[in-house]
Amino acid sequence: MKTKDFKVRGDYIRGHFRYIERPTTQLKDTSPGDLSDMIGVFPVLHAHVEEAIQAASEAYLPWASLDMEERKKYLLRLRELFVAHEAQMAELIARDTGKPLWDAASEAKNLANKIDITISHSLNLVKEERFPNATPQVDGVIRHKPRGVMAVLGPFNFPAHLPNGHIVPALLMGNTIVYKPSEQTPAVGQFYAELFDKAQFPPGVFNMVQGDAESGRKIVADEKVDGILFTGSYEVGLKIKQETLTHYWKILALEMGGKNATVVWEDADFSKALYETLVGAYMSSGQRCSCTSRIILHEKIADKFTEQFYQAAKKLSIGHWSENHFMGPLINADAVEKYVRFQEIANRENCESLMRGKSLDLKQKGYYVTPSIHIVNKFDPKSIYQKSEIFGPNVAIYTVKDYDEALKIVNSTGYGLVMSLFSKNEALYKKALLEARVGLLNFNRTTNGASSKLPFGGMGKSGNDRPSAHYAIQYCSVPVASLEDPTGFDGTKAFPGMNLDWSNW
Repeated sequence: MKTKDFKVRGDYIRGHFRYIERPTTQLKDTSPGDLSDMIGVFPVLHAHVEEAIQAASEAYLPWASLDMEERKKYLLRLRELFVAHEAQMAELIARDTGKPLWDAASEAKNLANKIDITISHSLNLVKEERFPNATPQVDGVIRHKPRGVMAVLGPFNFPAHLPNGHIVPALLMGNTIVYKPSEQTPAVGQFYAELFDKAQFPPGVFNMVQGDAESGRKIVADEKVDGILFTGSYEVGLKIKQETLTHYWKILALEMGGKNATVVWEDADFSKALYETLVGAYMSSGQRCSCTSRIILHEKIADKFTEQFYQAAKKLSIGHWSENHFMGPLINADAVEKYVRFQEIANRENCESLMRGKSLDLKQKGYYVTPSIHIVNKFDPKSIYQKSEIFGPNVAIYTVKDYDEALKIVNSTGYGLVMSLFSKNEALYKKALLEARVGLLNFNRTTNGASSKLPFGGMGKSGNDRPSAHYAIQYCSVPVASLEDPTGFDGTKAFPGMNLDWSNW
């Protein structure tokens, strides 16, 4: 299949695609990198949400009852399809998000890798453990079982990789899935479901419904859903939390963005810090939850670093995904409006505009913007600009005299996803490990990028202590503790006061 031949097929429920003749609403999917490229119009039927959840509920026990090795066979068959369709997936991700093809290709490759890592690495976290004499003469066992129906609500920026990071461990553990792709990237969601269809999972084990915010609300609020796995903004994550306040049994794994900081100290490898920070700030046009939003510089290297960072940022190429530029567009018109508005907010809050972000008019009409840089003349933890996640190619640059001041700025926004430190001083790194309120701390490495062999999650507004990646297998399972007593009954050990002659029983 060439992605230009893409055909809308509807929702995927009980092992079949179901096109919707009379939709509740529609999603018009236009490539943000070329507004003349209409990928498709996707019908939404809110009633399909309940059908998909019911299908997953009915499929749960048969799927969970399969031996782990049987479930692995399905996942490995899916892995083969991920590999076989890698190029098509990459191109569709690029069209649907606008990100450069080289960036999209990396995402497509990670789909198969996630299956490999989950089977060979992450399953070790839920291995059965036995403890002889956990209590006198009684063995203890820890096992992990699936939770039930898991809802996965996907983001637009990694429309295949991030949902896949929830779905693979959930299925391997024996859960069933209801997946709603982002309304910004429905085409990738459909193609992902098509690969499940080709893998021939049992009907109802994996279901996909296209939808809007109301679809998401219906999924979250349904009592038959046992877990909600979400990647997106703090505001939407907060709504999910509010919708489920009375559903205390549901597991919520919420990954909700960041306002990430890179600290460059006076002894840093200057060229490496410069390169890595450019990547951190501007890769994917700043549309990563782990992007570098703030650069905190030691005063001795601040002027030199700022000038060279500025000169380098001006040279970054921007354009259509097929031409493999460094930056593509933002996802939609609202994202552009927000990005431009924050330029004005920064200026109004006395931050100096070193490089102004603005809309670009290129040969392909799309949501293109230039990178931007603001110099923060005075740290203000109450500043809207300094504490808000913009989700675009903007960085704020701070200058500090000492490391305590740098950490104070790092911890000031309420978000706590990633911090990076560039220095040769490991004592500073160890201090940050304790004092920086983040879930990921990188040493001489950009904030962007992560390994599925490690946990991924943040503190504060960045998450709810349910890290994904390697640890996803844990929130997809329930630990069950058992006491197993192989001995026969001994009435002489009965508790006093029961007043029974056990010898007659």
